[in-house]
Amino acid sequence: MYYLSACIPGMLRGAMSDDVLSIIPADPYWQPERDAAERAAALAAELAPGTPDGVDVEIEVTWHESLTVVDCGSNLIKIGCPLCAASIDTEWWAELTEVRDEEGFTTLAIQVPCCGGQTSLDALDYDWPCGFARFEIAIWNPDRGWFNDKELAAFANALGHPVRQVIAHI
Repeated sequence: MYYLSACIPGMLRGAMSDDVLSIIPADPYWQPERDAAERAAALAAELAPGTPDGVDVEIEVTWHESLTVVDCGSNLIKIGCPLCAASIDTEWWAELTEVRDEEGFTTLAIQVPCCGGQTSLDALDYDWPCGFARFEIAIWNPDRGWFNDKELAAFANALGHPVRQVIAHI
């Protein structure tokens, strides 16, 4: 089962933790046509069919009105600066992305606190991948790990655009 939506704000889940495997375009600004998104959602349902005991996963397909952070939740270990290789405080990043997410991202350009250089949020070195997107396929509790290169190529083919993946634990 999957859902297509123009924008689903953060949905309330149960008290237990969730894992979310997201597929996002490599270009954070890119959005597919509806038929391509439906093909990719069907592929997600095929590649993450649910648990062995027959519990289906929930797949949400979302077109965001503006750039949205697609982070890895508690999987985030550290963030590195692509300019000076220094470690960037994850609290600094969390506060920055929370404010920008509430206001709507108009740009990914930032000045990093470590060396004062100019870069982009999507260029930071995330230890567990994070991303930014205006389109996302989110697979809730997929009962599987990362998609392999062949599977990612199939998503790219279905959407007509290269993709990235993010696994969040929330």
